[in-house]
Amino acid sequence: MFPRIFIAGVRGGSGKTTVTLAIISILKKLGLNVITFKKGPDYIDSGWLNLFSNNPCYNLDTFMMPKDKIIHSFISRAKGKVAVIEGNRGLFDGLDAEGSVSSAELAKLLKSPIILVVDCTKITRSVAALINGFLNFDRELEIKGVVLNQIANARHEKIIKDSIKKYCSIQIVGAIPRFKNIKMPERHMGLLPYQEHERIEEAKEFIQKASEYLEEDKILQIVKNAPTLEYNPQNKEIPPIGKGLKIGIIRDKVFQFYYEENLEELKKHGAYLVFINSLEDKKLPEIDALYIGGGFPETNVKYLSNNMELMREIKDQADKGLPIYAECGGFMYLCKSLATEEGEFPMADIFPFRLKMFRKPQAHGYVIAKIFQNNPFYPLGTELRGHEFHYSKVINHEEFTYCLHNSPLEITNNFTFKMLRGEGIMESLDGVVYKNTLGTYVHIHALGTEEWVMGILRKARQYKEN
Repeated sequence: MFPRIFIAGVRGGSGKTTVTLAIISILKKLGLNVITFKKGPDYIDSGWLNLFSNNPCYNLDTFMMPKDKIIHSFISRAKGKVAVIEGNRGLFDGLDAEGSVSSAELAKLLKSPIILVVDCTKITRSVAALINGFLNFDRELEIKGVVLNQIANARHEKIIKDSIKKYCSIQIVGAIPRFKNIKMPERHMGLLPYQEHERIEEAKEFIQKASEYLEEDKILQIVKNAPTLEYNPQNKEIPPIGKGLKIGIIRDKVFQFYYEENLEELKKHGAYLVFINSLEDKKLPEIDALYIGGGFPETNVKYLSNNMELMREIKDQADKGLPIYAECGGFMYLCKSLATEEGEFPMADIFPFRLKMFRKPQAHGYVIAKIFQNNPFYPLGTELRGHEFHYSKVINHEEFTYCLHNSPLEITNNFTFKMLRGEGIMESLDGVVYKNTLGTYVHIHALGTEEWVMGILRKARQYKEN
């Protein structure tokens, strides 16, 4: 029941995604229907898992989502398929010394067998000690196999394998060499999103070569022998409050950071999604609300600024009260301007912030935000659990004298989120509002924040009927 496998690493950057994609390729080649899951706040890896599995990738996160919803989400989507789950960071890495919200915690919750990926760069016999540490650190985990990554040569491989066989009670299910000429494309946030990769076939070639160094039979046995996972969910009636509503989604090579569950929750409540391209479309279609997710406006800023028609249209609709919810890259798109190494470029100018890109992250990690002011989408007192990861920040805040209850600006920009954990837009504040438009650096997950879906659909209904 629910054949599955969890791919974990000894640290971030150990090669989990490469191994995960290679395992997906193997299972697909065997004719299996593969469904993928990504642990933690991640859009880029999820996109690659989606591409290789030909199925949507879903995110499971014990910080942003209640455990019962994680199990329900997994079981409802994995039924009748083979599930491949990719962890994040190192297996035991979490928020504290107890490993809260770690990959290990999720693997135990899903009772999933684990394949451990070890980067063997500049290490030989010590790999055995490292693996034993992982095997003995938490005996509740089912670490069933190990993949050796970045093997330098035959001698390197032999020493490591002999050491593991002598000192460890675990099977080796693969040994991937250090490829010199091909690798997965990378950028400042990790892997390059597949939507921006111009030579997808090269990436597929790399994964195909990597998969040839994995032991298909051993991996398949681990997948098939996953323990029984039982769960009896209470069937909850979903009110069709979105029936007849059209929700615009800007989704293209620029704005691509969407949890699939967020879009599915809107559809489950009856809403119809209308997709918009920020680079090609000149006008908004007939919609009742607009959702702009995250992405990389900074790498496409010239092309965005060349389509001022759409930005002027969005600003005009914001002035008229169209409900707009914009996360991270979407928030950046709605600001006054965005400065990169190529210069400063005008954006939609709904919010009066000038933003600048920096070489180092300006905020990175899980956040907790409390709603302390009225806004279009969230009830007062709501506590949001999400994450932020951005290299931009406001550079013209000294121009403004902010008053939280009655802004002196011609364009009202009230902050409505108080950051209990995380940085936010500035001075531990986030969730800036102009009429029915809300911009935030905070990414939320709909399965952990039901108020988000209800808020968008409620406001869209009001707008449609007025």
